[in-house]
Amino acid sequence: MKVLIVLTSHDQLGNTGRKTGFWLEELAAPYYTFKDAGVEVVLASPKGGQPPLDPKSNEPSFQTELTHRFEADAAANAQLANTVRLDSVSQADFDAVFYPGGHGPLWDLAEDKHSIALIESFIEAGKPAALVCHAPGVLRHVKAANGKPLVEGKQVTGFTNSEEEAVELTNVVPFLVEDELKAKGGIYSKGPDWGSYVVSDGLLITGQNPASSSEAAALLVKRLSI
Repeated sequence: MKVLIVLTSHDQLGNTGRKTGFWLEELAAPYYTFKDAGVEVVLASPKGGQPPLDPKSNEPSFQTELTHRFEADAAANAQLANTVRLDSVSQADFDAVFYPGGHGPLWDLAEDKHSIALIESFIEAGKPAALVCHAPGVLRHVKAANGKPLVEGKQVTGFTNSEEEAVELTNVVPFLVEDELKAKGGIYSKGPDWGSYVVSDGLLITGQNPASSSEAAALLVKRLSI
């Protein structure tokens, strides 16, 4: 089994002058869920090389056992420093795709033609795609085979408006994940803020927030094992 993890290359938090990127827990938790299940993992990003880490995700209050494990893992860090360019990967080489969040994907991956085409190709090939936290926003331009939005009529979740409000970035992000999923016809639902909440509909798995990343990855592994 082989899973592609797609990370953001975007490091600017709007016009705040602050940095953003991918959220560490949302990479570390799925990474080890996959590795511990014997799944081969390949990391990719639009620009390739070292993707930007959201510095906030590495603050003590957001660190977990798995983020510490990742930081101490020389092989994992070497892999992270050398992500492959997104435009060089092919769906045919993988069994599934996973998108961690962080705010970065709202700027680059949501508009990236290679990312959009990649997700479409996974779904068309009958392969599952999982996205957590802000990453479900990456689906905004993704179409189903019938030309309609992929999320239309599907059960989905993603970072809530109230969670965005809590981190005081409602007026900074280019769009709100919850609003965008609803606008594209998704049947959006959510759990309590900051608790694990994962929704599965067909080949699409979405998780609400960082706490949902392990559960979403485990569901993806279970799907691959069927």
